[in-house]
Amino acid sequence: MRVTAICVLASLLTACAALLMPSADRTLAELPEGSYYLDPAHTRVLFKIDHLGISSYIGRFNDADASLTFDPSAPEQTRLSATVDMHSLDVNDTDFAADLMSCAWLCAERFPEARFKTTGNTRIEGETLYVPGELFFRGHTQPLELVVTLRGGVNNPLTGDYTLGFDAHLTFRRSDFGMGRYIPMVGDEVRIEIYTEFF
Repeated sequence: MRVTAICVLASLLTACAALLMPSADRTLAELPEGSYYLDPAHTRVLFKIDHLGISSYIGRFNDADASLTFDPSAPEQTRLSATVDMHSLDVNDTDFAADLMSCAWLCAERFPEARFKTTGNTRIEGETLYVPGELFFRGHTQPLELVVTLRGGVNNPLTGDYTLGFDAHLTFRRSDFGMGRYIPMVGDEVRIEIYTEFF
């Protein structure tokens, strides 16, 4: 009898959860026009770089901010502005993080932020946006392309906000930004991965 009651309760809870789960808009054309702002609680900014040709060294930045302007009738005019706080570096090693903050690497005291801003029309392929922009990092500015893949948009039942979800990435050569130490033992190419929500 008790086992049956537990099974019934579990079934009811599963059914309720399914009812509460919002239906996602999965295409760019379905998304509402507007200005959106990054949700820092649901954002992760990772970096990956080759180490000794045998592994990837991975870290993250814990503080970022961004704004997005989007119109489904003209997605090519998408505009994005983003900043990452260099002092929010997290590599799970306090001593090494202090070394990375120095001007041999990030030079965080002189250049406390990295910034990305769109510079032209976005190219669209399916639900992926290829966003041209400029990255300002360590006092240098270089043109780059941010690749953004839509995960979907929903009315968040917990906040009441319409929320967009994206995965994004870009790559650059750190030597282009005056950070050439230890190449090739530490790779020149840096991959940035962003997992984020906007509301």
